[in-house]
Amino acid sequence: MNRWIDRACRGLEGVIAAMLAVMVVLVFGNVVLRYLFNSGITVSEEVSRWLFIWMTFLGAIVALREHGHLGVDMVVQRLPPLGKKICLGLGHLLMLYILWLLLQGSIAQARINWDVTAPTTGASMAIVYLSCVVFAVCAGFLMLLDLLRLVTGKMSEEELVMVQESEEAVQLQQILAAQGGDAPAPGKGEK
Repeated sequence: MNRWIDRACRGLEGVIAAMLAVMVVLVFGNVVLRYLFNSGITVSEEVSRWLFIWMTFLGAIVALREHGHLGVDMVVQRLPPLGKKICLGLGHLLMLYILWLLLQGSIAQARINWDVTAPTTGASMAIVYLSCVVFAVCAGFLMLLDLLRLVTGKMSEEELVMVQESEEAVQLQQILAAQGGDAPAPGKGEK
């Protein structure tokens, strides 16, 4: 199952890269056409905006899988394993509830905007809200899998803290781990 999810996330990363490439071509091409030829691509801004929205939600799915979202873990780090498990379980239940609300709201908005057409492309505005539906379903699936692993005891103690305090601290830990040393605890040894 983990291999399948990892492959799906790599596929999402490829889709995100393709979306970014299309965005760059559309925006850059539109700028060049406007300044050099006094014309432009009329759908450029609208499609770029939609691609950016989809990239954000798809990237959030990948970040959720990789536990790459930033957070503050200074309290949870100091708890015993049982306290970490309780905090993780409560956090996941709260996030599942929020994802449920997000799913309900985005489905309602997609239904409301199904017949509303975009000004330049003429496509349904529900496309914007469907990105949130996809995110809520995928993120909920990943949250449920993590919660199942927690309840069945298949989660190691290192996995009980699922946030990164800062990108720099994570990079420092990776560098020191590659060199065979231990990284200082975040906030200690830094000036």
